[in-house]
Amino acid sequence: MGELLKDKICIVTGSARGIGKAIAKLYAAEGADVIVNGTRPGSADEWIANSEHRDRLHPYYFDITDSTAVRQNVMAIKRQFGHIDVLVNNAGVEFNELIGMISRDNMEKMFNVNVYGTIEMLQTVSRIMSRNENGGSIINISSMVGLRGNTGQLVYSATKGAVIALTKSAAKELGPKGIRVNSIAPGLTQTEMMEQADLEKLQGRINNICMGRIAQPTDIAGACLLLASDYAGYISGQVIPVDGCTIM
Repeated sequence: MGELLKDKICIVTGSARGIGKAIAKLYAAEGADVIVNGTRPGSADEWIANSEHRDRLHPYYFDITDSTAVRQNVMAIKRQFGHIDVLVNNAGVEFNELIGMISRDNMEKMFNVNVYGTIEMLQTVSRIMSRNENGGSIINISSMVGLRGNTGQLVYSATKGAVIALTKSAAKELGPKGIRVNSIAPGLTQTEMMEQADLEKLQGRINNICMGRIAQPTDIAGACLLLASDYAGYISGQVIPVDGCTIM
């Protein structure tokens, strides 16, 4: 790999597994020091220890919905590394429920993590980025269902639609400070959650993917690499679908 992110300090929330893990690994391979975040202590320790770039992977375990924990850990990261250049708001939870069967508890969990946690991280990290000479890059992971909706995903799509909306507003507010804010909207992606899904029920959606396959986490990571790099220095306020050209 190259050094597209050499000397950059990057935080990737929800990176103990799945898409976040793929982003963290690619960023480290491209020269960044990466803060690997998860809620459960030790959840990323094994794969970090086995990584070729383990010296660039730094676990920080905290709950992004806990405002005190967010402030304490972000300031600890600032003290350790001196600056923060990239934030990927990847942490998220998903419960799929049809209208009439929606659980208030699950609804609150999704909004707490997907929306409130994203805002908590964005505003805390952006304060530090605003002191950087070259600003920074914030990447919010949304979803294609936040753009187009989907049966059985009313609340989840609402949270991801909120992520898209807050991305556009944050880009306008933080642009004068040199901070770029964009969103990646993945389509169906092969993660641990997908392994528990009924592929027969998903086959109709898979058939609508023009490229003929479900996305891999590395596909999403590649788009995040571009937005984190200096090559995207004039891209902000955008929502970039990574869905293999899905017809819906």
